[in-house]
Amino acid sequence: MNELAQRAIQAALKGDWDEAKDINESILKIATDDKDALCRLARTYQELGKNSKALSTYKKVLSLDSYNSIALKAVDRLEKMAHNGSSNNHSGHTFTPSASSFLEEPGKTKTATLIHLGATGVLTGLTIGQSVQLATHPHRVGVETLSGEFIGRLPDDLAHRILTFSRAGNEYETCIKSATSQLVKVFIREAKRGPSVSDIPSFPVSEKPDYVAFTSPDLIHEERPRVNTFEEETSLE
Repeated sequence: MNELAQRAIQAALKGDWDEAKDINESILKIATDDKDALCRLARTYQELGKNSKALSTYKKVLSLDSYNSIALKAVDRLEKMAHNGSSNNHSGHTFTPSASSFLEEPGKTKTATLIHLGATGVLTGLTIGQSVQLATHPHRVGVETLSGEFIGRLPDDLAHRILTFSRAGNEYETCIKSATSQLVKVFIREAKRGPSVSDIPSFPVSEKPDYVAFTSPDLIHEERPRVNTFEEETSLE
């Protein structure tokens, strides 16, 4: 049984949700009340866009353990999504989470808490690791799903940095680090550096090295105070 569980977990980590589903179903044929397998199976249904099956499976977990925190949160989220007519089927819009998914690189990565959040239906449809996009405007930077749904805005100081470096040719990749209906954090990584700023980091360099594991993104460092100001680092405009 343990071997099957490990195979199911590995399949999920590789993003092979069909394989993960099949393995978890095999486990449940042997142990119909295996709560861990049921939770894993429900997650595979979510990733495959089968939210109704995911919801019923999570509810089965709650029938076995009414205090199961994973199932409680998932049921709440899925019911809100159903009420708002939203879907979490982001096929092709996510990367497979791994231990290195949120690896901090000094000067090249930044975790940001969004402000002015969008509609609840959009927020409850977000998943950890989901790729999103930065939408630049003259004086602000929004964060949107790849289909253009508004999620929120970057704080003004960070937006100013992104705008300045983007105008100089920098490009950025962004993904969801954590999300609820009231709080969304994104992880921004510098993907390309413009020629005129090739020796200037996108973000203030922290002296503290960070290694962020996917397994507990909400427990990791909050926004850190800036070591120096943007004007002290560079003046690009």
